[in-house]
Amino acid sequence: MADLNETTTNSLHIKLTLPAPSQKYPGEYLPPPPSPVGSQLTSQSSAKQNARNVSARLPSVCGLIHLVGTPSQNLEDSDMPAPFRQRRYFQYLSGVTDIPDCELLYCLETDELTLYIPPLDPSAVLWYGMPLGVKECLEKYDVDAVATTSHLLPALTHYRRINPTSPIYILPPSSPSTPHPPSPYNITRLKPAINTCRVYKSPFEISLLRRANAITASAHSSILRTLPFARNESHLEASYLSTCTRQFAKSQAYAPIIGSGTNAATLHYSRNDAPLRPKQLVLIDAGCEWEGYCADVTRTVPVSGNFTPEQKEIYDLVQEMQNACIARTVAGVDFRDVFLLAHRIAVRGLVGMGILRGNEEEVWIAGTSRAFFPHGLGHMVGLDVHDVELPSWGVSVEEAGVYDAIKFPLHGERVAPRVLEKDMVVTVEPGIYFSRFIIKPYLEHPVHSKYIDAEVLERYWDVGGVRIEDDILVLAEGEGNENLTTAPKGAEMLKIIQAMMNVYGQSMEGL
Repeated sequence: MADLNETTTNSLHIKLTLPAPSQKYPGEYLPPPPSPVGSQLTSQSSAKQNARNVSARLPSVCGLIHLVGTPSQNLEDSDMPAPFRQRRYFQYLSGVTDIPDCELLYCLETDELTLYIPPLDPSAVLWYGMPLGVKECLEKYDVDAVATTSHLLPALTHYRRINPTSPIYILPPSSPSTPHPPSPYNITRLKPAINTCRVYKSPFEISLLRRANAITASAHSSILRTLPFARNESHLEASYLSTCTRQFAKSQAYAPIIGSGTNAATLHYSRNDAPLRPKQLVLIDAGCEWEGYCADVTRTVPVSGNFTPEQKEIYDLVQEMQNACIARTVAGVDFRDVFLLAHRIAVRGLVGMGILRGNEEEVWIAGTSRAFFPHGLGHMVGLDVHDVELPSWGVSVEEAGVYDAIKFPLHGERVAPRVLEKDMVVTVEPGIYFSRFIIKPYLEHPVHSKYIDAEVLERYWDVGGVRIEDDILVLAEGEGNENLTTAPKGAEMLKIIQAMMNVYGQSMEGL
């Protein structure tokens, strides 16, 4: 983890003292977050500056940005509120993470950012307490003005009366069937403008990502210490979630994936309820949120604290893939080429084990390694775990969206390059899996079957899957990168498990 020397840094959205640095591999507890302070925000780390950056990418110098936050709503057929998650585009320009039913206006001409909050509902105070009012929100958030939503329509009407031809930029409707609003509303320009800004993380955004990773690392470490006593995937999930909650990270970036044995071959396995067996691997893909910013971390560990020979071969191969790919995740490099590098190493390793056979170049050209590494290498991470990316060459700004995986053959048709740049944060998450559902068609294919040794493969089905994932900050060209993820892996990971088993005199072996 990078050393953070400042005692106070300006929040992207809210005036906060900078979190204190944590140990490289934190245990089960990190100090609580700092209390809000009244320090002055700088333009480099404010919601107001985000609005300015977005407006600079719009085609006009006049107009309004109008964003709507997530509405309050109940669970279907229930009077209980659904879990709240602020719309990320709204949060980016407002800083509001936990208040429903908000809206905002940003005037390009006057550079004024106004937050609209719901008016006080006296009947709700008994049940939910007193919400933040206009004065508190003005002090907390980096906006120029705060009013209740009852003032929004008059403000819009007034603006349109004196600026009848100025555009009002809004996000496109979530449903294609929703009628498009009439002019002067513009639904095509705002989303790609915000996406372009969100790709590059500000210093304080990076500090929030570090905090999310530090807490996530602590929670992953607690899983390692729980292994001697755990008897079910659910026990590991409980250990992870409780550690996050104790450190005030109550929201997860995604549902934790705790898959043991063959469950590890399912990429987004979520049942997390199978019993643990002594010679299994367990894949843990879990990351928390901090102030809306996400960590995305995967570790694969042996339940007993020791790999079987087949497990070690696959783990070492995936670790080699990740190490080489992280080293290439630097400014100026096309991330597609890093993905191809991962497959090159996978082919070499699997041929060396005898799972794949034949000439390495022929196996590579055939693309047979996709039977064992069937997903992309990584994605952007930020306010969303699969965060937005820049519009790609050959793709219109209307089509540009979430960058989840690089979906293209290993050779052949041309795809849009995605060149890494300073202040991007991407995951690097290679994996090798033994999924019968995925591999069986390759075994029956007239070309791919020639390159897979089914007899050797039999020894590896029980490995299930191995994935290792870290969050990587791209630095300036020539400066490399910074690994934001501090969760133990490799020898460090095994040392923690084995130490716990030695201390308590327990082992899963023979159970």
